[in-house]
Amino acid sequence: MIYKVGLLVIFFGIMIAVGLYSRKHSTNVNDFVLGGRKVGPWLTAFAFGTSYFSAVVFVGYAGQFGYKYGVATTWIGIGNAFIGSLLAWVILGRRTRIMTKFLDAKTMPDFFGKRYHSKAMRIVAAFISFVFLIPYTSSVYNGLSRLFGMAFDIDYSVCVIAMAALTCVYVILGGYMATAINDFIQGIIMIGGIIAVILSILNGQGGFLHALRELSQIPADPAVTTEALQGSQGLFTSFFGPDPLNLLGVVILTSLGTWGLPQMVQKFYAIRDEQAVHTGTIISTVFAVIISCGCYFLGGFGRLFDDVVARNEQGGVLYDSVIPSMLATLPDILIGVVIMLVLSASMSTLASLVLTSSSTITIDLLKDNVVKKMDDKKQLVCMRIFLVVFIVLSVAMALKPPTFIAQLMGISWGALAGAFLAPFLYGLYWKGVTRASVWCCFVVAIGITVLNLFPATKFIQSPINAGAAAMIAGLIVVPVVSIFTPKMEYGEIKFVFDCYKEKHMVEQRYALPGEDKE
Repeated sequence: MIYKVGLLVIFFGIMIAVGLYSRKHSTNVNDFVLGGRKVGPWLTAFAFGTSYFSAVVFVGYAGQFGYKYGVATTWIGIGNAFIGSLLAWVILGRRTRIMTKFLDAKTMPDFFGKRYHSKAMRIVAAFISFVFLIPYTSSVYNGLSRLFGMAFDIDYSVCVIAMAALTCVYVILGGYMATAINDFIQGIIMIGGIIAVILSILNGQGGFLHALRELSQIPADPAVTTEALQGSQGLFTSFFGPDPLNLLGVVILTSLGTWGLPQMVQKFYAIRDEQAVHTGTIISTVFAVIISCGCYFLGGFGRLFDDVVARNEQGGVLYDSVIPSMLATLPDILIGVVIMLVLSASMSTLASLVLTSSSTITIDLLKDNVVKKMDDKKQLVCMRIFLVVFIVLSVAMALKPPTFIAQLMGISWGALAGAFLAPFLYGLYWKGVTRASVWCCFVVAIGITVLNLFPATKFIQSPINAGAAAMIAGLIVVPVVSIFTPKMEYGEIKFVFDCYKEKHMVEQRYALPGEDKE
């Protein structure tokens, strides 16, 4: 207990110290929200990665899908690394930085309003962000409850309130820069922690090969096995697992979803320069390979702990207990490391979510709509107030969740990414996107997710697949509707896309000169 408490005290002390140090970098709105758009590759890459992977992934998703699909769950981690990180940086990174800087857009709703010249679109996008970020924030706390109960035997509510208060303090003090620096520190902890945990868990099962052999001898549950594969042997160690189609749905949701999540995409707004984009791409991908593949690979061995996994009254597995049950076998010092790992993952995600939400409410809803003249000082005060409000709401929801929140948390990624991914992606590249197509995308994506919440209108059984369907639908709806609806005025489009034509002189180390002509 001394080890575990000591590690927590050091951890919390560092977080607060970083917040105090970063106060000097948060003197105006641009600094508070985007770090002055001068954040280097290491901080940006780690901020992207640590916002991506929280306790929801480590405890919830890795436990649930690892138990269902075995080691094939590692495909989710591979998708997260190469689709959710690598391709996101390659396809979105540069263009996002260029266009958002040119338009002076500080949030994703702000981008929509200025890119599509629509104040109403900006307000609606801000409302969608706020509604679906609160339950997602609440879901981050769930992964901590069992781990803290296992390690400290303290009440879940105490853990939730303490973590929320600490996150609130350092984000209010230092804004984006405090978040980015703490994300870097937390990312290092996450890398060391996941490697140590995997090695220790596999060693406790007699090594990797012995654990794999034991897993291969467990018969697959017909409830989680696609019909064509029922009766097969060794499905939990097979290439695609017992249910490849549903596994693909998880890969799509958790990988492609990052392209449309406001708290993820806004990391590209803040990156410093061209070289930082290239370096950040590599760092972010390597980070995702280690963390995401590691989490899901670890979860794939969950059935080896079937005798200690908690179950409900009907005998069904409580998936959130899978990873904690595995970790309970570790030595105390490693349990302390795990607590640090999950705290790091959760707090970095929370910080990103609350900063995104408070800035969205202030910049996109209040400024110029409710409060006509809002200078930098007033905006900073409002953002700090709404940081507290947002955290209080998410804590209240986490402590006493209504019955439908469990479903809503699972599909919040699908709702946000379904509504925003296609308009954002096409908006960076294609001049032909129409305002009508963006509105249709909002309606279709939110319609799919909301209708799928209620039994009477549910048409896709899995919330995960519903989220993936919302994103794919958006990618189809936007170009199709754009073909048949009135185009934006030429001057509006030319103004926006002129940002890519702006010429800059750069040092030779960033770009080779052309050949001299004789």
